[in-house]
Amino acid sequence: MRVQMLGLCRFSYVGLRGYKVEHGSYDERREYLYRSDRLARRWQWFTRVALPAWRAQTDPDFTLVIMTGPDLPEPYLTRLQDLAAEMTQIKLSLVPPMERHLQACRAAVAPHVDADADVIGHFRHDDDDAVAIDYIKATRRDFRRVKALWKSEGKLSLDYSRGIMAAVGQGGIELTPRICHNMGVALTVFLPADAPETALSYDHSKIGLWMPGVAITRPLMFLRAIHADSDSGAMGPGTPWQLGAEQVTRQLWQRFRLRRADLDELACEY
Repeated sequence: MRVQMLGLCRFSYVGLRGYKVEHGSYDERREYLYRSDRLARRWQWFTRVALPAWRAQTDPDFTLVIMTGPDLPEPYLTRLQDLAAEMTQIKLSLVPPMERHLQACRAAVAPHVDADADVIGHFRHDDDDAVAIDYIKATRRDFRRVKALWKSEGKLSLDYSRGIMAAVGQGGIELTPRICHNMGVALTVFLPADAPETALSYDHSKIGLWMPGVAITRPLMFLRAIHADSDSGAMGPGTPWQLGAEQVTRQLWQRFRLRRADLDELACEY
């Protein structure tokens, strides 16, 4: 059974829906998203937090669609084009502003669906979060273990729940290990190849309304950033788990190819 792993990452996409922070017009949204200081910070988080683990995936067979607008200010549009040229797994999709966000997401993803795939593992990825370097490999392996459930339902979510919350505060960055279910990051939605939906079609916090789900609580699989530019600044419900300071530093590198000093430096930008 051919499983395509297909992700969508929105990079300052100007659309009126699909975000918790709302604006009344495209101009208001564009002004907010394209502010020079905000774009500079988003680029730093994207390249220094999100990208390292995607570059280091132990299974390189995945596609990550970067969705942005055709009028994204320079130098960021050229930088994304250069990144897509350099890294074969990254596809850049320039989508004009659309009021209906789910249609925009589908327009970004649809050209990259593998027609030969039996199942699409859709995932969403925020441009300031990180998944572990074995996320793709582990997802394929664990789907094989539960694919009978997918066959009976036609839809299935697979949630890696163990993560680290990286919250930026006045004192710098605070790293809190938590088990949080269906956060969106490291959550895969398995659908038939001809399904019109993407991972963004479902509210991740209510995904059980539409499909059965399997939660896998180890190993550590995601880092979620919470800061002033986040669409949602809440940590959300979860269960703490213990990880010493030295262990955190080691796990950041081993699981995400991140260094604590880089996170501290990013936190200083706020």
